[in-house]
Amino acid sequence: MTHQRKWRMGMVGGGPGAFIGPVHRIAAELDGEIELVAGAFSQSAERSRAAAKMYRIDPNRAYTDYCTMIEVERQRDDAIDFVAIVTPNYLHWPVAEAALRAGFPVISDKPATSTYTEVLALEKVVKEAGLPYGLTHTYAGYAMVREARDICASGELGMIRKVAVEYLQGWLSRPVETSGNKQAVWREDPALNGPGGCIGDIGVHAFHLMEYVTGLHATALQATLLTVVEGRRLDDDCSALVQLDNGAQAVLMASQVAAGEGNGLRLRIYGETGSLDWRQEDPNRLRLKWLDGPEEIRHAAGSYLSDSARAVTRLPGGHPEGYLEAFAVLYREWAGALTAWKSGASEPIPDTLPGIAAAVRGMQFIDRAIESSRLKSWIKF
Repeated sequence: MTHQRKWRMGMVGGGPGAFIGPVHRIAAELDGEIELVAGAFSQSAERSRAAAKMYRIDPNRAYTDYCTMIEVERQRDDAIDFVAIVTPNYLHWPVAEAALRAGFPVISDKPATSTYTEVLALEKVVKEAGLPYGLTHTYAGYAMVREARDICASGELGMIRKVAVEYLQGWLSRPVETSGNKQAVWREDPALNGPGGCIGDIGVHAFHLMEYVTGLHATALQATLLTVVEGRRLDDDCSALVQLDNGAQAVLMASQVAAGEGNGLRLRIYGETGSLDWRQEDPNRLRLKWLDGPEEIRHAAGSYLSDSARAVTRLPGGHPEGYLEAFAVLYREWAGALTAWKSGASEPIPDTLPGIAAAVRGMQFIDRAIESSRLKSWIKF
């Protein structure tokens, strides 16, 4: 069954100067199944109207708070179909709760909430509401990540023995929050961001990618969180050893003070008979190394890729697809989940699209990493 019109999106956050709001809008609309029609873009009426102009939507549907948007939109004949949350972390839980209780499905930027306690409350509300909930762990949308996931599931690598995942950035190497950098200001404020700085901003992406691709689950970890830049209130550098449920160990490294790095997300998985290596900054290639065979490089759009990898590839080989396209894959799957939900499916969210389970796992990881660093010891999940 296909939906007869575009799904109407209401966005919370994403006002002038925001990074992730425009990314969500572009990604949502890329495949022509969703359109942004309303939003509570800013608490300032002027800035919210400016965002409406930027997004080219009706200025009368630019609201100054999410409660008003939800209340007014639910009375309209052409109401929004779902809410996208693209705010700083402290608003993720209250916005999601309000939207779900009003009958609107929710797709949220990560992490799902500010704290582990909040995500457990969110999990309960999602279950009670019986509505779809999605989480935009962007990197799950890359074709070669899907290929790596299928390789692990197939057993081609043999039993997984070691995982190394790293996410290195350098943009916080100086105290740019003191000069008014909007993206840095809220990320280093515990009241707006939650208790996890780097660990919550990018460490949780590395953790999700590790579990998403390997199919394994962390059972314990020992983490060290550091605040390297003087005067900063939250961690900006993290290292962790992670015990996996098959007995293997993983090494997870995340830093935002790695001078010279851009967006260095990298995943390496070592099995009994081979290994794989994927880098976000070169996302269209997956490198495979075999114990008894030649090294292999698989390319996005290759006819030899798994069905799930080819299903999320839009362009012929040699035409690079990147971050926006990966983000759009998640929104395309979200649109499909909404259609399935409207058709009465009991489990509309596909297992390739992160949902409430990933939300809980991510917040549990952040919570356990902070506790482990505080106690300087191993912590069980």
